[in-house]
This record gives sequence, structure tokens and C-alpha cells, in this order.
Amino acid sequence: MAQPVISIQGVSKRYMLAHKKASVDGLRHVLEDLACAPFRALRDAFPKNATRPVSNNGASNIRRQSTHEEFWALKDVNLDVQAGEVVGIIGRNGAGKSTLLKILSRITEPTKGRVSITGTVASLLEVGTGFHPELTGRENIFLNGAILGMPFSDIRRKFDEIVAFAEIEQFLDTPVKHYSSGMYVRLAFAVAAHLESQIMFIDEVLAVGDAQFQKKCLGKLHEVSSNQGRTVLFVSHNMGVVASLCSKGVLLRRGELVMTGAVRDVLEYYGREGAPERVEFQIDRTRPCITKVEVDHSRLMQGDFVVEVSFSSPFPLNPPIVGVVVSTLVGVPVFATDPLMHPDDFEPQRLRAGTARVVVPDLPLHPGQYCVSAFIAEQSAPYDYRRDALVFEFVPRRPIAAKCPSIESIGALIVQARWELEDDDMVGDSLGIADCVDESCAH
Repeated sequence: MAQPVISIQGVSKRYMLAHKKASVDGLRHVLEDLACAPFRALRDAFPKNATRPVSNNGASNIRRQSTHEEFWALKDVNLDVQAGEVVGIIGRNGAGKSTLLKILSRITEPTKGRVSITGTVASLLEVGTGFHPELTGRENIFLNGAILGMPFSDIRRKFDEIVAFAEIEQFLDTPVKHYSSGMYVRLAFAVAAHLESQIMFIDEVLAVGDAQFQKKCLGKLHEVSSNQGRTVLFVSHNMGVVASLCSKGVLLRRGELVMTGAVRDVLEYYGREGAPERVEFQIDRTRPCITKVEVDHSRLMQGDFVVEVSFSSPFPLNPPIVGVVVSTLVGVPVFATDPLMHPDDFEPQRLRAGTARVVVPDLPLHPGQYCVSAFIAEQSAPYDYRRDALVFEFVPRRPIAAKCPSIESIGALIVQARWELEDDDMVGDSLGIADCVDESCAH
């Protein structure tokens, strides 16, 4: 087996958190505390004084006591990354994803363990990282290239392409301290993507840019990973992007490596682990209301969308009309369904309480996160609507093509379409065009 370009062996990172006891004393005690500070420092400098009992006048000293707590951002992480792999690192906030990339980028040192990296590295972790605020965009391009170890001639050759990709021609000779966060990200990503580093580390920083530029960046990442064979470690909370971009997944939880493997398997596990399967609502005794919305995650992982909606009413509904709406995280509806849309399968019943179940086999959605809203009505009279009751993660059963764009650029639905290709030469023959040409040539 080939030697990994990134080898992480037993890496742990510890931080010390200080918790100072809050003081509720007035101005007199604050001034007293400030006046005694030099004497406390002198006392602490001599160990023989450290054992002296604290008098009643030392109350302010007690107020300044602090306790320290160990916080392990990473705990014994072991991971190997092969050349050309695109690895998606996922997990909840505080899982240790950004800390791991900072250690790999040598921004911070691990408390324990060892990291070995073979090849040139470009990092895009935080807005403005690696830029000098007083230098212009032009100067920072050459500075970043030099930091990455690129020859001046190579940077010069790529310069126009970098500027065109970043779309900052007008501000190229402006100090970057005047740039917006979006402009920072544009230039930083353009430099990292075009200066041909062998390894790229990218944090959630791409979320700062506008939607159009995000699509542009993701397209470039597809290009550098598939065509140029670069190794990419990508941190994101957008599971649709991770599914379409990455071939390998890494799941972190509270600093520990939970799972690594094929990206689909890791996303499925994370979806089952992180998303709540049900949400319950308080019963309103005065009107019909929804009491529970539940998504069947086991069926969802098989590609089927199964939702149960429970309801309660102070009077019989004849019949109760329960429906669901699936939308994107930004609120764009994808599809809706209720019994009136499928009258052949619907048997009206007079009910005061019950559970409606809807099944959509082989859900034609692209991978990503979606919201489920639910409503209850009686014929044309709506009673209760629970907007965005649940969020679910969807990963199709069929593997996603390596160059499949993200959900933001192509929409949500996977449609079943049939394409036909017609030969223009054959059309010309059928109209006698080819014969006319031949006859004109003969004369």
C-alpha cells in the first residue's frame, strides 16, 4: 500500500480553561482590591509567605481565586490520508474539526501525538489567515505564493488567472485591510486553488462568500481533486456538498474520532446520530392541532421518505386533512403532499385524534438537509401549521457522481429524464441536401 501523504498518530490537544469567581462587591472593594494587588504579587513571589493564614482583611483575595479546567479539543486521533483523496470532516460544533486543521496547518502544536505531512500545503481556515493587512491584494498574492514555496515565475504565470477568478480587479492595489470578509475569501481561495499546492485544507470559511462564488469555488475543488489529483481536507456542515465533493468521510464527536470510511457510510451514520427523529407539541384543547411529527430514519437511509403526523381535535373532523411540505433550509419549497392530491388511495374518516402516515418511495432528492413542515385542515379550513418542525439529512442510495454539483447550483430534485441525440448529417440526407451538394460539385 502507498505511503500516506498525511499521517496523524495519537494526536491530542488540551486547553486550560480558567473560571474566575464573580465578585458582587461595590466600588470600595474594587479600589481596595487594586491597592492590595502589588502586595499580593510580592507575597506570591516568596514561597515562605504562601503558608501564612489569610486574615479577614484578605477577603478580596478570595474573590480573585480562579479554578482551572482541562478541556481536550482532540483525544487520541489516528488517521491516514492517501494522495489524491478528498476527505470531508464532519461533526457538530465543538467536535474538534477546526482544531485538527489548525494542527495540520502548524498554526498550533498538539499536546500529544505526531503529525507527518508529505508535500506542499495551502490552508484556508479563517478569513484573512496568511494575509498582511497593510499589503495590497497584488502583494499578498506574491507573499502567499512565496509562503507556499512557489517560484516567482510560477506565481507570475498564474497571476492573471488568480485575479480573474477572485473578481477583485478593481481593488487589486488596495490594502486588504479595507477588504470585506467576502473579498478576503475570494482572494484567499483563488491563491490557494491556483498555486498548485499538493495538499489543501479548507474550513467552513467558504460560507462567508456569496452563493455564486461558493458554486464557483466548489466547481474548482471538483477540478483540482479529480483532474489534478490534489489531496483535500474539507470541513463543512453542508452535507450535500460533502456528499458530492468527497470520497472519504471522517466523523468527530467531542474531540474523538468516531468513524472513518466511505463518505456515504459516514453521512448515513451521522444522520442517524445527529438528527432528531420526532418532535412533539403541546395539545391545544380549543382547536384541532398537530401533536407529533416523526421521520422514519431507517427508511430514509434506504431512500424512502416516511413521515407520521399525529393530531388531536376537540371535535370530530370530517375528514381530517393532514399534509406535509418539504423545503430547503432557506425556505424554498421542494414538494408538498396531502390526501386530496391522491384521492384514489384516500379513505375519508370522521376522527377526533389519529396519526396520518405518508410514504414517498425512492425519494428523488439530491443529498443535503431539508425541513419538514406539517399542517392539519378540514376540507378548505386550515387549523394548525407547524413550519420547519424537523430537519432531516438525506443521502441517496445510489452513489453520487464524482463531479455532481452542489444542491445550491442545480436545485433539489433528481428528475427521471430521457435524452435523445439526433445526427444533423442524417437530417440533411433525409432532406436531400447531401445529394444537391454532390450534384453541384459534379457540375
